[in-house]
Amino acid sequence: MDILLTGSVAFDYLMKFPGYFRDHILADKLDSISLSFLVESMIRRRGGVASNIAYTLALLGGRPRVYASVGEDFNEYRAWLEDQGVDTSEMRVIPGEYTASFFVNTDQSNSQIASFYPGAMAFADQLSLHDLNSDFPDLIVISPNDPRAMIRYAKECRELDIPYLYDPSQQIPRLEDDQLRSGVEGAYALFVNDYEFGMIQKKTGMTPSEVIGNTDFTIVTYGEEGSIIYTKEGDYHIPVVPANEIVDPTGVGDAFRGGFLTGHSRGWDWETCGRMGALAATYCLESDGPQGHKYTRDAFRERYRGHFDDQGILDELI
Repeated sequence: MDILLTGSVAFDYLMKFPGYFRDHILADKLDSISLSFLVESMIRRRGGVASNIAYTLALLGGRPRVYASVGEDFNEYRAWLEDQGVDTSEMRVIPGEYTASFFVNTDQSNSQIASFYPGAMAFADQLSLHDLNSDFPDLIVISPNDPRAMIRYAKECRELDIPYLYDPSQQIPRLEDDQLRSGVEGAYALFVNDYEFGMIQKKTGMTPSEVIGNTDFTIVTYGEEGSIIYTKEGDYHIPVVPANEIVDPTGVGDAFRGGFLTGHSRGWDWETCGRMGALAATYCLESDGPQGHKYTRDAFRERYRGHFDDQGILDELI
């Protein structure tokens, strides 16, 4: 299955302040606040939902394509993704713009002050599926992006009769109620966490059964309680895979999607796909950053078999 991923591609700049923000904020001066914090460390990570999902797909032997707008500073990131097995040929550089960037400063109490600069992502709505350089894919993933782009891609998927997996996630609050409902109603599949599932119901007025019944399958993740795959054949509860250590939860949901889609692209059964997603998520949880995990397909297969019986299916990964 040829999968095209749309969504954010970004750099994350993470800083640590060796103190407490609250000690430097004057309550009676909030109308003229002026603060500068000397941080003790800063790291830059590769991130973005589309590229995070693509990374896990590539780890598991896929060659996913990413369709996104990026800035002139993307060359190093592009080379790295290509080395991992991600096809970046459809990614468009916006002249004079930086790749979307997230800046966050965290103090000793884990309080955060953050800023997100959309940069080139703000031009994503100028990219049309009609302008793809290669053949239309078998499946398109519409993940968090500039809202105008998400609306456009859902509309174009319907026009071109291309099934899409809808993953509105962080952009649910920014989508108008009718835009969100249209995205759900036209979707082949829906992927959300339990809070987002509730937000969709509230904004669209749809009942849980209406949302689930509208798609071929809907996946709702419930944190430590695992996830449920709702299908027309029945519901499947997928447990989490215990982590050896918890390092960083950033990108865990994206890794789940990559693991699940690997199995789904091969036509495997729902439980195997879900369990692959759960294991991929745990690998991410045990690593620093959304693309910090690394494993061979052989190692993935053996760890999977330490928790689940795949009846030999995962041999096809090798």
